[in-house]
Amino acid sequence: MGSLESLHQHLILDHYRNPRNKELLENYDLEGSATNPMCGDEITLQLSLKNEIIDTVGLGGKGCSISQAAASIFSTRLSGHTLKQASNLANQFTNMMRAPTQEPDRALLGDLLAFEGVQKFPLKVRCVLLVCEAFDNATKEGDT
Repeated sequence: MGSLESLHQHLILDHYRNPRNKELLENYDLEGSATNPMCGDEITLQLSLKNEIIDTVGLGGKGCSISQAAASIFSTRLSGHTLKQASNLANQFTNMMRAPTQEPDRALLGDLLAFEGVQKFPLKVRCVLLVCEAFDNATKEGDT
């Protein structure tokens, strides 16, 4: 178990130090932002769609290693999926973080499982889920 936790820590640190999709897009179809007022973390998520499939993802923001790594890992799971599939991912991730009694869909979550241990730190759960809030804001704005 200790080696799995160590692997998760390395994965989180790698995504924090080398964030994926960490560039805002010039052209995008949907954009959402979220801020954690408790610590000042910020995430902006942009999605470019092609034939109703997420084609390109862009990220902006600043904050702690947990929020920025979660945004990076989440963003890598979006490309090639429909908004409905991406919404299911966000819901599964949120459920895993907030309702740990439910068994998460491990295949769907992939590397996002690295954040499972953060459940023990309620103040950090908000940091982890900031990217899901930005995604929800992006898709709500897209509905209007």
